[in-house]
Amino acid sequence: MASITQLFSEDNIQFGQNIPEHINAYLQQAAKNYDNVEVAEQLLWKAQQLKPQQLEVYIALYKFYFYQARLEEAEQVAQQALLMCAQVGGFNPDWAQLTTQSANWSDPNLAERIYMYTLKALGFIRMRRLDFKASQQVLDKLQELDTLDLVGGSVILDILEGLKEEIE
Repeated sequence: MASITQLFSEDNIQFGQNIPEHINAYLQQAAKNYDNVEVAEQLLWKAQQLKPQQLEVYIALYKFYFYQARLEEAEQVAQQALLMCAQVGGFNPDWAQLTTQSANWSDPNLAERIYMYTLKALGFIRMRRLDFKASQQVLDKLQELDTLDLVGGSVILDILEGLKEEIE
């Protein structure tokens, strides 16, 4: 398995589909500069500023912060991603209010799928921050929305349950 540094230093990382060339160039440069945290962070935020509705940029940002063990910032960006996904997808941004009828959760090409992936990430980030209750709430909602477990939230739930058992 490749290390995080290797994953971010390879050429032509695939960040997603239909990313404009100029935005992808910023993402690629950020990946190439992963070891230079300040430069990588500036490049990611520049991409976000140029195209705030490019949802894949938020994923790159919250993963960047997560891998840097900057969990509070990772959670903040994940929250921003949820808001933007809801805006792009035209559904309620409050995950607690969502139901299976709120949006088309099954199409992998819609903002709804990125929303679900971000819920998974948020649950994982909160788990890493040892906020098990908040993590459980997010992951339970993800299970409710993603009835077929298309984004793999059950894996994070299993890890959470294991951690809770270890601590108790």
